[in-house]
Amino acid sequence: MSNYLPMLWETLFGFFALFILTKILGKTQISQLTAFDFIASLILGELVGNALFDEKAGIPEIAFVIFLWGGLLYLTEIISQKFKGTRSLIEGSPAIVIYNGKLIRDVMKKNKLDVHQLKNLLRTKDVFSIQEVEHAILETNGTVSVLKKSPFQTPSKSDMNVSPSAQDVKLATSLINDGEIIYDNLKEKNLTEEWLLEQLKEQDFNTVEEVFYAEYIKDKKLFVLPFVNRNHDKYDI
Repeated sequence: MSNYLPMLWETLFGFFALFILTKILGKTQISQLTAFDFIASLILGELVGNALFDEKAGIPEIAFVIFLWGGLLYLTEIISQKFKGTRSLIEGSPAIVIYNGKLIRDVMKKNKLDVHQLKNLLRTKDVFSIQEVEHAILETNGTVSVLKKSPFQTPSKSDMNVSPSAQDVKLATSLINDGEIIYDNLKEKNLTEEWLLEQLKEQDFNTVEEVFYAEYIKDKKLFVLPFVNRNHDKYDI
C-alpha cells in the first residue's frame, strides 16, 4: 500500500501541472493543433508517463520534466510569433490543392495527399463532388477549407424567394484517377471504356494518361481535369 501513495500524489501533481501548462500554452482543442503541437503533446505525455512509473522519479523530477518541456514549447510559440519567417518551418503553411476548379497535382503530391483522401476531406465539408469546388486549401492542422463555385453556394435569405423544383440528387463517381481508369466504378455504372474514351475525345483529350481526374454524374457532362502543376507560381484568392 505504501507504494501506491507516492504514485497517487505524483499522478495528481502531473494532472494539475499538465492542466496548468495547457492553459498557459493556450491549447484549447485538438482540432486546432498543428502537426508540431500534436507531436509535442504526445512526447510530453510520454515523458510524464515514464516518470510516474520510474521508482527513482518523484514530484521534483516530474515537475522538472513538465516545465522544461513546457518552457521549450512556450519559447517556440514566442519565436514563431516574433519572427514570422519561422512560422512555416515550425507550424507549416496552408497549401492550395484546388485552384479555379483545377486540382494542383504537385501540391497534392508534396503534401502526401491523393484524390481519395481529398474527397474524404471534402465530404466533411458537405461537398460530394470535386466539380462543386472553386478553391480548396489544405490547412496546417490537416483539415480543408472550401470555397464552392457560385451555383453550389448556400443561398442567402434574399435568394430564398424562389422555390426550386424537387430534383433527384445523384452521387458523383470517380472514373479516372491519376491517369488510370477505375474499372470497378466504370462497371458499377454500366459504362464501357469505349464510351469513356469517346467522352474524353469530345473534350480534346486523346488518351487517358492526359487526365488527372474524371468524375461521372448521371445525365451530366463528364467532368474532366487535366494534370496541372503549380510550379512555384503564387496563387492569390
